[in-house]
Amino acid sequence: MKRIKIKELLTTTPGGQQVKVQGWVRTFRNNQFIALNDGSTIQNLQAVVGLNSLTEDILKRITTGACVAVLGELIPSQGKGQTVEVKVTQLEILGDSDPEKFPLQPKKHSLEFLREIAHLRGRTNTISAVMRVRHAMAFAVHQFFNERGFNYVHTPIITGSDAEGAGDMFRVTTLHATKPPLDENGHIDHRQDFFGKETNLTVSGQLEGETYAMALGDIYTFGPTFRAENSNTARHLAEFWMIEPEMAFYDINDNMQLATDLLQHLIKYALAHCADDLEFLNKRAQEEDAAKPQEQRNELSLLDRLKFVVENDFQRLTYTEAIDILRNSAPNKKKKFQYLIDQWGADLQSEHERYLVEKHFKKPVILYNYPKEIKSFYMRQNEDGKTVAAMDVLFPGIGEIIGGSQREERYENLAKRIQELNLPEKDLWWYLELRKFGTAPHSGFGLGFERLILFVTGMTNIRDVIPFPRFPKSAEF
Repeated sequence: MKRIKIKELLTTTPGGQQVKVQGWVRTFRNNQFIALNDGSTIQNLQAVVGLNSLTEDILKRITTGACVAVLGELIPSQGKGQTVEVKVTQLEILGDSDPEKFPLQPKKHSLEFLREIAHLRGRTNTISAVMRVRHAMAFAVHQFFNERGFNYVHTPIITGSDAEGAGDMFRVTTLHATKPPLDENGHIDHRQDFFGKETNLTVSGQLEGETYAMALGDIYTFGPTFRAENSNTARHLAEFWMIEPEMAFYDINDNMQLATDLLQHLIKYALAHCADDLEFLNKRAQEEDAAKPQEQRNELSLLDRLKFVVENDFQRLTYTEAIDILRNSAPNKKKKFQYLIDQWGADLQSEHERYLVEKHFKKPVILYNYPKEIKSFYMRQNEDGKTVAAMDVLFPGIGEIIGGSQREERYENLAKRIQELNLPEKDLWWYLELRKFGTAPHSGFGLGFERLILFVTGMTNIRDVIPFPRFPKSAEF
């Protein structure tokens, strides 16, 4: 008999039909009631064992964490919170689980503890719900771009360029770790390395993405990126996923509109297709909030925050307008901000971004036209000589979720900016050359996938929204 997933069984009209279900035991009560879960839904299926229908040896092996296969009749349930259950006629133990050693006993575990057993944490309600939402969001990303005629381009993981000019990169080399070959000046001779030059793991697929926007029109890349920042925070990972569209013939306004459309599409999809998981995560977030001091609690529940983004137009304002609002705000005047705003040119922090979204406008915000000194070299320089056509999308509870810009398409302007910042022109020759042969106005942005999942699930630590987090001093599993 073919196995049926629990998600499907829970919506099937019971009529005594024979079914086969396989999954992991969450609990086993009174030697009779098995709560079974197969990962297809957050809901468990109750399988009822008839008294004296199984041997004592088998009953002892039905423990939390054990994997079982059940054959039985699908019947209406008499219990609360479920419409169907399976009356067991046959049960096979597929995999034993020693109850003395299995770390996930039926009780509440801290997220810190679960990170130490990342190979098992997917069997908990919280992490399984997050991962199902993550899957749904990945699908919805591809759906959004496919429906709009974008091409999915796979940009390289190993690259010789540093798109952000940040320098915090993981080196890729095959040279001897302690005795690398040296050149005539006593420096490591990368000519003898595998690629014949210095290479690293990518920090962004943007630059390579731009080359294909200049050929295919509208493209996007969605893949892993790497930053070697020594940041031990709840918002940073060393390996994370980025969604990066690049569009020929888009100006900054087109770019802002696409970012708005993408975010609203993703959140509508989550609300429509992840209802059970979001309901569970909403209750979980409310319980977590209740344990915090009043001033640290969210004004809106998780579900209300999601609806807030879908139901509100995004407020657009310039960086200059934002600085004026922040400089004159009560938290700034009363010195409540950790970073006070006293002059134009300040790099905005999360507290400033959240104030604009949550207190001042009470809707998502898109800031644009930032000072060029605090933005990357590839952003289009505005006519005022002070600002660039950059834009950031700000969300409640999280601050910046998207960063992007109209790209600098003018060869002379881009070359001058690269020289001003002392960036290695020899590594960017091909990027500059794009501006020599049929240059065109173009734009793009980056959406950190884990930041999105944090927002959609209400989780507070980025290490809990990726299956196997990588961060300083941790590459376990």
